[in-house]
Amino acid sequence: MAYEADTPKGSAIDRSDRHGHIGWVLLLAGLIVGATLSLRFLGIEQAQPLILMLLAFFAMAGVFFLFAMAIGVVQFSGQTARNDITKLMADTSGDGLVVVEDDGRITYANEAYLAFAGLQGGEVLPVERLFIGAPEVSEAIYRLAQAAREHRTGTEEVRLSPSLNNAREFGWYRVRVRPVPRPKGRQAALWAISEVTHERERQENVFQELQHAIDYLDHAPAGFLSVDPGGSIVYLNATLASWLDYDLAQVGSGGLKLTDIVPGNVASMMTSFSGEPGSVRTETFDLDLRRRNGQFLPVRLYHRIAFGQDGGMGASRTLVLNRSAGGEIDEGQRAAEVRFARFFNNTPIAIATVNRASRIVHANAPFSRLFGALPRTGENGADGPSIPDAFREREAIEAALKAAAANKGDIPPLELQTVAEGGGSVRVWVTPVGDTGADGETAILYALDTTDFRKVEEQLAQAQKMNAVGQLAGGVAHDFNNVLQAIIGYSDLLLANHRPTDPSFQDIMQIKQNANRAAGLVRQLLAFSRRQTLRPEVLNLNDQLYDLSMLLKRLLGERVALDLNHGRDLWFVKADVNQFEQVVVNLAVNARDAMPGGGKLAIRTANVTAAEAERLNVSAMPPAEYVMVEVSDTGSGMTPEIIEKIFEPFFTTKEVGKGTGLGLSTVFGIVKQSGGYIDVDSTPGQGTTFRIYLPRHIPAVQEMPEEVKPEVIKKPAADMTGQGTILLVEDEDPVRAVNARALSARGYTVLEAASGVEAMEIIEQRGAPVDLVVSDVVMPEMDGPTLLGELRKLYPDLKVIFVSGYAEEAFRKNLPEGEEFNFLPKPFSLRQLVETVKQVIDH
Repeated sequence: MAYEADTPKGSAIDRSDRHGHIGWVLLLAGLIVGATLSLRFLGIEQAQPLILMLLAFFAMAGVFFLFAMAIGVVQFSGQTARNDITKLMADTSGDGLVVVEDDGRITYANEAYLAFAGLQGGEVLPVERLFIGAPEVSEAIYRLAQAAREHRTGTEEVRLSPSLNNAREFGWYRVRVRPVPRPKGRQAALWAISEVTHERERQENVFQELQHAIDYLDHAPAGFLSVDPGGSIVYLNATLASWLDYDLAQVGSGGLKLTDIVPGNVASMMTSFSGEPGSVRTETFDLDLRRRNGQFLPVRLYHRIAFGQDGGMGASRTLVLNRSAGGEIDEGQRAAEVRFARFFNNTPIAIATVNRASRIVHANAPFSRLFGALPRTGENGADGPSIPDAFREREAIEAALKAAAANKGDIPPLELQTVAEGGGSVRVWVTPVGDTGADGETAILYALDTTDFRKVEEQLAQAQKMNAVGQLAGGVAHDFNNVLQAIIGYSDLLLANHRPTDPSFQDIMQIKQNANRAAGLVRQLLAFSRRQTLRPEVLNLNDQLYDLSMLLKRLLGERVALDLNHGRDLWFVKADVNQFEQVVVNLAVNARDAMPGGGKLAIRTANVTAAEAERLNVSAMPPAEYVMVEVSDTGSGMTPEIIEKIFEPFFTTKEVGKGTGLGLSTVFGIVKQSGGYIDVDSTPGQGTTFRIYLPRHIPAVQEMPEEVKPEVIKKPAADMTGQGTILLVEDEDPVRAVNARALSARGYTVLEAASGVEAMEIIEQRGAPVDLVVSDVVMPEMDGPTLLGELRKLYPDLKVIFVSGYAEEAFRKNLPEGEEFNFLPKPFSLRQLVETVKQVIDH
């Protein structure tokens, strides 16, 4: 079926170019004239056939041309453009269309444009002359004209007063321009003008209606808010803002967090619901909102949440009803409900009611915070979470709930573990409801989080155990030091009387070397019990580790690679350099033993700010500035059970005879006595990382790091002999005897005393001061610090050397502040004793 339509006669102006050329017409006319003139030179007989042939040709051409026109094969030039369906659409378009050439000529304008512009002197007005008036209109048209000259696309909306056809007081127009390619590479601009007055009016009406709706919602007698899953309040109406004493203009959208107006545990509960995909859940809360001034506002919340197809929470739609005094409900009932809601939600104890199926009916905010978002069952989560699913000991809680459902009393409290990540400890009380509640409750469950209490209890028990072991180790070390002191002293005396070529010389050396090895074990015990003597210095740990690197490489061997990573601009610390080296060596040796097949040991240093220290959450470490030393290996790692015991003395995982179990306990004691903290992280099969945190030290002006500090103690003189009277106070007879022999052999006069009381008697009988007092610290009847106090009363300038198996700090607190004395830790060699005595007397 074919459709025919005549082109409507319109008033559009089309001055477009016509296709075709006059040359073809002149050529055809010349051929016809030439053929006619050539017939004059022929005879009639010869010309007649030619004339008939020419007439036949023209007749056939005419018939063919008429036939071609009838079927549309041939058309007159320009007819295609005028009858084309595209041009018909442009001519009858409701938008005003006008084509302007680069030289400013208008070559096309449709009927709608002529209705907008009209004719002036037979010419069509250009767009620039149509839109004149307000400056903003002229600026918009100028921008479009500039775009047309640059062959760009542009769109503007302008308000013209009056409208183009003067039909209205004003009109809104959308003006567009875009480039149009023309023949022979020329360009033109197509302008389109649409009247959008009605569209603008509809938008303004919708905006006004929206403003009215917002105004109604803002000033409704109830509060409205919307909370996103992240806890941000994305909408707050003016009524609720007024109740909470916030300026809505200043707060705006997203200016408040849910935690700003509700308690933190309630906020976490309101943003941690779970539900089926596509479901909607509504919860009711009676609680107190927090005003800007800190006061409370009792409210009831209807909290409605929709869940997406992925099960994720959407933004809430929450209705807030004011429960303050003065409402229409009964005042006594209202006050009782508010009071109960405050008790229920603000108590630190988690409370929930449970039905006969052991499912939660009601729960307060602390309960949700303690157990998290437990999954609900049933269609759209209609049934509450199952209480037994929250604990690892299902049988115990199920038995208690059954007893409560049977109205049995005196149900003993339960110590349970939650199934949540981390597995906290909880003490649970279950009591029967009595008469079944309106919602079918049969039991009330009270839960108290005891996780921190359990941790503190375990830490206290561990601390008490370690303190007891430390006291025992310290006491054993003190007594053992006296024994070693005698062995080492008499070995020195024997060595002094034997030549190296003497057969017994090597036996005596073995005795002394083993005594020194025993003294090393004693020092480890003292380090563990934190009773060793420290000589703290200002250190840069990068320099100390660099100096220690060669020793570490020899200890680790060829199969373990050492990687040192020094932190930039590392802060100073104040520590005993020898003890710090012992810590690093012990950790390195343990790491080597954990990598029998080889591996990598990495030692890293870094500064730790107070904020970073707080985020690290190292046990008992307060937020402050620290210098961290991290020692990590790629060895076999440790299980959590082993990590709990690694710092205990004599605990070792090595084979018998290959470890004393004092290495890590020594490390722990040294770090603690230096004021630092130690943390360990280990995974079986992946390696172990120890992190040591030493407090940052800011050196005073006169202090310098260890590597640039001048020598304080001069090298001992070659001559160890001396003169003077020395009072030697020692309760251990062998130790006193060997020390007295050594000092006497160097030329000193030695007065011996077995206790502090005996020493005072000697001084009083002498009636004059001695040159030096060498005294033990721990003695019966009168200890060393008490003896020093009595001697100072008689002779304030008396010189004193204390010797002890305990650390200097262990007895310094018993001396007056600022008291000056010299200290020599046991066990020591006789040479060390003679050198110290010589230096003190000479000074």
